[in-house]
Amino acid sequence: MQDNQFSIFSFKGKMKILHLSWMAFFITFVVWFNFAPLLQMVKETLGLSTQEVKTLLILNVALTIPARVIIGMLTDKYGPRLVYSALLAVCSIPCFMFAFADSFMQAAIARFLLGFIGAGFVIGIRLVSEWFPHNELGTAEGIYGGWGNFGSAAAAFTLPTVALLFGGDEGWRYAVAITGVMSLVFSFIFYRNVTDTPKGSTYFKPKHLTAMEVTSKGDFFFLLGMKIPMYAVLGLLAWKLSPSGIGMLSNTMVYGIYAGLIALYAIEASQVWKVNKGIFTKPVEEIHQYKFKQVAVLNVLYFATFGSELAVVSMLPLFFSETFELSPVLAGMVASAYAFMNLMSRPGGGWISDKFGRKSTLLFLTAGLAVGYFMMGQVGSEWPVWLAVVCAMVCSFFVQAGEGAVFATVPLIKRRMTGQIAGMTGAYGNVGAVTYLTVLSFVDYQTFFYVIAATAVIGFVALLFMEEPSGKIAEVNEDGSVTLIDVSH
Repeated sequence: MQDNQFSIFSFKGKMKILHLSWMAFFITFVVWFNFAPLLQMVKETLGLSTQEVKTLLILNVALTIPARVIIGMLTDKYGPRLVYSALLAVCSIPCFMFAFADSFMQAAIARFLLGFIGAGFVIGIRLVSEWFPHNELGTAEGIYGGWGNFGSAAAAFTLPTVALLFGGDEGWRYAVAITGVMSLVFSFIFYRNVTDTPKGSTYFKPKHLTAMEVTSKGDFFFLLGMKIPMYAVLGLLAWKLSPSGIGMLSNTMVYGIYAGLIALYAIEASQVWKVNKGIFTKPVEEIHQYKFKQVAVLNVLYFATFGSELAVVSMLPLFFSETFELSPVLAGMVASAYAFMNLMSRPGGGWISDKFGRKSTLLFLTAGLAVGYFMMGQVGSEWPVWLAVVCAMVCSFFVQAGEGAVFATVPLIKRRMTGQIAGMTGAYGNVGAVTYLTVLSFVDYQTFFYVIAATAVIGFVALLFMEEPSGKIAEVNEDGSVTLIDVSH
């Protein structure tokens, strides 16, 4: 029975799966964030303008929004082992493309395609949920998310050094290529050592791959409504690249993208109808029902937590250097304290969820999030630097523990659709990041922090409508028998 204990130092059974999962996620984040720390070197080698660099940063996140939804669906259908291995192997190709790019256009295409690797996170959420019981699930998902997420900070610390070791103007190319090799090699390690479920367990698949199932008429319209912000944000990204923004795309191309997004939404809406039209003629049995509002609330909370984390991580060094007149190196080190919190905060949020319940934990953390960002909005040059850093770290704890608590809840809604639900919630994190960064381009730092605090308050109100996951989830086996999965103590 040794394999069944939750021991972080074990590399057997479910713990082996957990360790391999966070390592895979860690590598996806190293690859996804391998550009920012080498930005200056890339800019000089390729002779890029500041606008072009900004464009590359936008392109890096653009594809992640639809990718998380698509990867979630594929994970539910084909299993995490195959999908994670394939993602790591396939995404090493645009990584090598970026390493050997010699023009802005080549770099832009590579960065756009690399947005896909940002979807890796969703796969591990489903895999970990297959291996851990509900009373350990929050902690396990928190470790997976927190330690994997640290890949972005690890890239920031190590890649500039690696580039310097190779030396010369082209050092960054070797540093980027090494991350591609890591991704490719680990795809084989992962495939050889992981199984989708423990021996004897069933891997439940959704009935449909093309759209999420809902179980009531009201939820059908709710789902269609919750899809709109994901398309709107892609439209916003196109606008940022238009002549009104940074002028990378012509007006004709941007209008083409708008038309394409409207057409895609119409296609997706028709798929949602195809998959769910049965509920308009015959109600779903109560045992198989779930409430889509649970998913919607988690989407809003992830918008505020992970969305604000991505946005704040990218602006915090500049905020500290401008507010306190610090050198860029010192400002970077101070700001990195925010990312360091991930190692403990996200597992902490999951652990608190396991111990004290999902809803109460989320209410506490969301309230802390609102207060934390309100305090960040108060920070000014008259503050001592140490107090501003403490304020950022406290805020960071609530942000990342909140992320842990969100994904402690995601796998308890409907097991066979965990990948789809995680994909949608994860995508909302990116929707949040793009929204907040767009707000930042129009307002000062103080207003930016207040806007995040306000969305956290909206999240808190939404949470009041969420129900604590309880009882059991019913899933149907291939032979028609029903398996009940515990989701509460």
